[in-house]
Amino acid sequence: MPPSTRSYIGLSRSSADQLLWNDMTIPELKSQLKVRSLPVSGVKAVLIQRLEEHRSSVELSRPASPNKTSKYFTENNHITSTTLNGTVEFGADVTTPMKSSLNMKRSPHVTPERDGCSVHTPLPESHAKGKSTSPRKRIKIEPGSLAPPDDWERIYELVEELRSDRSAPCDTDGGEALPEKHFGPKVYRFQVLTALMLSSQTKDAVVGETMRALQKHGLTVENIQNTDNETLNLLLKRVGFHNNKTKFLKNAADIIISQYNGDIPPTAEEMMTLPGVGPKMAYIVESIAFGTCSGIGVDTHMHRIFNDLNWVNSKTPEESREQLEGWLPKEKWGTVNLLWVGFGQEVQQQKEKVLRKILGCSKPKEALALVKKLGLDVKKEAKRFGMEEEIKKAMEEARL
Repeated sequence: MPPSTRSYIGLSRSSADQLLWNDMTIPELKSQLKVRSLPVSGVKAVLIQRLEEHRSSVELSRPASPNKTSKYFTENNHITSTTLNGTVEFGADVTTPMKSSLNMKRSPHVTPERDGCSVHTPLPESHAKGKSTSPRKRIKIEPGSLAPPDDWERIYELVEELRSDRSAPCDTDGGEALPEKHFGPKVYRFQVLTALMLSSQTKDAVVGETMRALQKHGLTVENIQNTDNETLNLLLKRVGFHNNKTKFLKNAADIIISQYNGDIPPTAEEMMTLPGVGPKMAYIVESIAFGTCSGIGVDTHMHRIFNDLNWVNSKTPEESREQLEGWLPKEKWGTVNLLWVGFGQEVQQQKEKVLRKILGCSKPKEALALVKKLGLDVKKEAKRFGMEEEIKKAMEEARL
C-alpha cells in the first residue's frame, strides 16, 4: 500500500476529497475550480465548499457499476480524476491508471448526498428513459434523541423577531412565493418542485426571473413534457447548470405523468427518486406543497450558520440535517429553512438593513453579538453606513 493512502483508508469518497482539498493552498484550490469552470473568488473555506458541492453534483449523474480491473486501474469507465496540479481527465475508454495524487481506490458509485447537477457525465439510463430509481436511504434519528444546545430558544426567538418583516430575497423569489395557486393544486405543487430544482447554485433573483418566464410559457407538467429541449434550455439559460436542469426537469415531468397521474410524488422519499432532487429539495417541497415534514431541508448556508452557532458539529449539510432533526422540535421543521436562509441572506447581502432592524429589536445587544458570531464586522459596517453613534447608544442602553 502506498504510504500516502494510509490515512485515507476507510474514509468515504467525500471525506477523502475534503481532506485532499484541506491540504491544498488557495492557488491550488483555484486551479481545481478553474478546470471545473467554477467561480474562483472567496476564502479557502468557500473554495473547498464549492468543490465539495461540485463533487456531489458529478456523482449525482454518474452511471453505476463500471467494470473495474484493479485497485489503481479502471476499464471502460467514464473517469473523473483529480490531481494536485489541477488537471482533470474525463471519458477514458481504455484501461487507465487513476491519476489521483493519493492513488486511492475510488468507489465506482457513491449515493449522492446533496442536490446538484453535473455538466460532465451523462444521466443514468433509468433517468434518461424517464424511470424513477429506488429511494435513497435516510439515517433515522428520533426527534428529541439529542440534547438541544444551551439557550437555543432565546437565539431562535430573536431571529424570528428580526425576520418578522419577511423582506429577504428568499421571501420574494423563493419556493414559497413564486408558484401560482390559481391554476389548482397540481400545478401549484409542480411549480414548487420546479422552483426548488432551479434553485441549486443559483441566486434567488435569477430563480424568480426564470420562474416568471416559465410561467409565461406555461408552467404545467404537461406543457414541460411537450416543450422541446432547445426551447426549455433557452428558458433556463440563466440558472446554474441549465443544461442538466433542462434534462432533469424534462425527465421529472415524464415520471410524474407516467407514474403519479400528473402530480408530484407525495412524499420526500419518493421525490428523491426524481433526477436532480436531493434531500434538501425534497423536504422543502414536501413542506410547502403538502404541509407535511418528514425531514428538514438544510442547505450549505444553514449548515455554515448552525456550525458557527455550535448547534451542530458536522462536515456536510446532510450531517447537519441529521443532528438538527435530533433536537429541534418538529413543529419548527417546516419553517426553519426559510427563517434561517433569509436571515443569512440579510447578514451577508443587506447589512445596513439588518443593523437597523437590530437597533429596533427587543434585544439589540444580543442581536449584535449574534451577527458578529456569524461573520458581520459590526464596527466596520456601522462606520460605513454612518451608524456608529446609534450602535454605541444601543449598546450603552443595553447595559442599564
